[in-house]
Amino acid sequence: MKKVAIVTGAAGGIGFAVVEKLIENEISVVGMDIASAMPKTVKGEFTYVQGDLSKSADRQKVIDAAINTYGKINILVNVAGVAPKVRTDLLEMTEESYDFVMNINAKGTLFLTQAVAKKIIENDGEYKGAIVNISSMSAYTSSTSRGEYCISKAGVSMITALFADRLAEYGIAVNEIRPGIIATGMTSTVKAKYDNLIFNEGILPIKRWGEPKDIAAAVLTLCNGSLPYVTGQSIDVDGGFHIRRL
Repeated sequence: MKKVAIVTGAAGGIGFAVVEKLIENEISVVGMDIASAMPKTVKGEFTYVQGDLSKSADRQKVIDAAINTYGKINILVNVAGVAPKVRTDLLEMTEESYDFVMNINAKGTLFLTQAVAKKIIENDGEYKGAIVNISSMSAYTSSTSRGEYCISKAGVSMITALFADRLAEYGIAVNEIRPGIIATGMTSTVKAKYDNLIFNEGILPIKRWGEPKDIAAAVLTLCNGSLPYVTGQSIDVDGGFHIRRL
């Protein structure tokens, strides 16, 4: 039987690329996003659920859609995430902005993972499933104009470690991908800044923007069963940003 995946943030650049990659590899997908619809038609076994990750009822809605449509859940890919609505110096960051970012990026991810993990545990067979969290290089890189985002992504890293530990006894791998500078809607507002850092200042050993498909390829590797002895791992898909160069 086909594997079944839930992908959050499915309408965004990375999320959409993940959806396409999984479907190309014979995995049925239930996508969730706050958007009213997917930006493009998805070819293959795909179900879309509009929902807000920060809301318990919407998290349950996407789980119900997967179970009712496909009968099970094998894979969860937590892509959904938001940046602050306005970049603000750390000394001026508001509680409202902090709550907005944390409720989606950390709280929503945590409790969806908790709920889906219980469903994956119920699966029979050698391959129960896998969970992949999309974190960020911001999990370990200071950006004082968006501190709440950095804190939320550091939280995702700990969510990964905790669930990797807790679910290992069931044979469920939990890993994370830390994207670098990826060409998405979130980075489009700072394109000039990153163009200069990449092409003029040499911040990346691999001198190009990352593409959503780069992240999708890594997701597939972590959830298709080809790395059965890997869990709790952070994979940097960042053009070498994590290398500290002098």
